[in-house]
Amino acid sequence: MSYGRAAVRYAKSLIEISLEQGKLEAIKADMELIHVTCVDSRELVNLLDSPVVNTDKKLSVLNAIFGTHVSDLTKKFIALLTDKGRESLLDQVTAAFEDQYLEHKNILRVVIKSVDGVNDSFKDKVASLIEVAYQKDSLILEEKDKDLIGGFILTIGDKQVDASISRQLADLEKEFSDNKYSKEY
Repeated sequence: MSYGRAAVRYAKSLIEISLEQGKLEAIKADMELIHVTCVDSRELVNLLDSPVVNTDKKLSVLNAIFGTHVSDLTKKFIALLTDKGRESLLDQVTAAFEDQYLEHKNILRVVIKSVDGVNDSFKDKVASLIEVAYQKDSLILEEKDKDLIGGFILTIGDKQVDASISRQLADLEKEFSDNKYSKEY
């Protein structure tokens, strides 16, 4: 998910406060809950984005949804966001928080995209390569994509290794379309 600078600043502040208070893991769980709720409820996201609904109503809705499920620090943070008129950034802040949390814990997010998933042996090899190459632990996420035909796409941060059959076929098609072997008479 992409997010703007304001979301990064709010997430950074929340990380710093949660570290000071020793509540980082609790706040991370709260941010995951809020993110999942925003993903599952388009209506909530639309409400938070709406300029027609006043901020008091938005705060009361957020308190009704998350009030008993999140920590006091998270409740205060949500109140701060709504007070500043930034409640529409809530889902972006959760994504920025996740990225900063992983960075703080020295964990690298790795996405393996394949047709049917990969076995544990492959994941272990990728994790050990990440540890050697980057000196970081890895969070391995799997995605399934039938369009790959076979093979995999490995995404590590902003780097990508495409070892899929569909990519190899596209490369072959391009090579044949160049026709380097045409005869000159």
